[in-house]
Amino acid sequence: MSLSHMKMYEGKTAFPKHATPQAGDGDQFTGSVYGSRFGIAPLPSVDIPDGPMPSGIAYRMVKDKLSLDNNPKLNLASFVSTYMEEEAEKLMTEAMSKNFIDFEEYPETAEINNYCANMIGSLFHAPKDTSIGTSTVGSSEAIMLAVLAMKRRWKLRRQAEGKSADRPNIIMSSAVQVCWEKAASYFDIEERYVNCTRKRFVIDPEQAVALCDENTIGIVAILGTTYTGAYEDVKAISDILEKQGSEVPIHVDAASGGFVAPFINPDLEWDFRIKRVVSINVSGHKYGLVYPGVGWVVWRSSEYLPQDLIFNINYLGAEQSSFTLNFSKGAAQVIGQYYQLIRLGKSGFRDIMYNLVQIADYLTQALREIGFIIMSETGGRGLPLVAFRFPNRDEGALEDRDFDEFALAHYIKIRGWVIPAYTMAPDTDKMKMMRIVVREDFSRSRCDLLIKDIKLCCQHLEKDSQQFIKRLEDHAVDHAVASRTSKDPMKNAMTEYKVILTSLPPTHSQRLTMRSRNAIRSKGKQERLMLSAEDRIRIPLRMAEGR
Repeated sequence: MSLSHMKMYEGKTAFPKHATPQAGDGDQFTGSVYGSRFGIAPLPSVDIPDGPMPSGIAYRMVKDKLSLDNNPKLNLASFVSTYMEEEAEKLMTEAMSKNFIDFEEYPETAEINNYCANMIGSLFHAPKDTSIGTSTVGSSEAIMLAVLAMKRRWKLRRQAEGKSADRPNIIMSSAVQVCWEKAASYFDIEERYVNCTRKRFVIDPEQAVALCDENTIGIVAILGTTYTGAYEDVKAISDILEKQGSEVPIHVDAASGGFVAPFINPDLEWDFRIKRVVSINVSGHKYGLVYPGVGWVVWRSSEYLPQDLIFNINYLGAEQSSFTLNFSKGAAQVIGQYYQLIRLGKSGFRDIMYNLVQIADYLTQALREIGFIIMSETGGRGLPLVAFRFPNRDEGALEDRDFDEFALAHYIKIRGWVIPAYTMAPDTDKMKMMRIVVREDFSRSRCDLLIKDIKLCCQHLEKDSQQFIKRLEDHAVDHAVASRTSKDPMKNAMTEYKVILTSLPPTHSQRLTMRSRNAIRSKGKQERLMLSAEDRIRIPLRMAEGR
């Protein structure tokens, strides 16, 4: 039934009798999706609908809703894989209905899980005879399991020594991903941070070891930080611990770098080659090249995974062990991981990671030429990403620049890209920065398009900034008086003007000349000049940002 059948009168909608929608009309639907009664009804959001909806209409309605999401391939904020081959997708689709935990019914799927854990452990130089690992829904679950294992092992040792086990702590960089904060909070563990600085974006090994005491369950080292992609020095931490004779273990968070460093920087010692490293987590859905979500955690041996964390069950038809936080989960991602491991092999992974590093270095050089300060490593010494920021005044910044990384992130989003702007970890003076993650499907041609758009957005921002400052120089600022009733509107104007002056950078407030300031006094309320509607929005935003 089309809208042309509707009659409008007295603000109400009436349908001819022959066109009145009935409860079952949707079941006989044969016309246009948007000509059905569902086309003029809101999407259900609170209650389950009383009746069914034709599959074609349901698909179209949900697809239309999702069309407003950003394109995942242009989301350069995320490490998560956005490309897999059709054969991999087919395998995963065929396994969508499999519950991974049901080992009795799906024994080959369980075997594939073990194959993957063995291969990943071998990649990390784990002892072949003693290592143990499992799949998870991502690195967050893997980290939770590793933290539980470290805490339980510390607790058992303390109890065996007849000592208190009430106040465990864990040492980590302030650049850790939020899941570490969650783990510490959930499991009642004190967090001890080695804060980053404006010059150092990773953990300081000496400071980390200095924070250790008898209640320390472990030190966390990150192979590829979230902020800049830098690798923390695992070996240096281990060497200092060894020198002091400490028994504190190391866990390596290789969520992002675990599938990069072994192929690009194979001589870097960060894994089980270092005897202090007792466990490692890695995300299969990042540079493991699998759709989300799948992660892995590997322990050096069962010695570091206390038996009371492993549960034996038999109600799925056979005796089996479980040491995950989740129970039911899909098997598709584990199967997808196995496909990638055997499809690509070491040389295939090496080729992909090499290309990503080359593109990241190319992008780094282009951004440096535009004028950005680069904060990430190049040449494969860190993750294939680019962390960058605008220069400060002492680094050659333009005096007239009245925009920051957040403004650029907003402008670039208009072009369809998603590039995050954020502030660095604590103790970095709230340093603002941006980050572009180079993933498998980020080709050289796509990179060139991004560079072109970044240049374009910077030009627009510079132009807008110059125009904004010129208006402030030419006009006395009175952005709120017009909407007020006051006995002394000029006093209000001067007050508002002073607030705006203090909210701007010093160079900008200085450029508001005495001629502009005196305009309020000399011209009075008869010639009071107002900012544009655009500036009425922009100035309060700058004030709110403390700029």
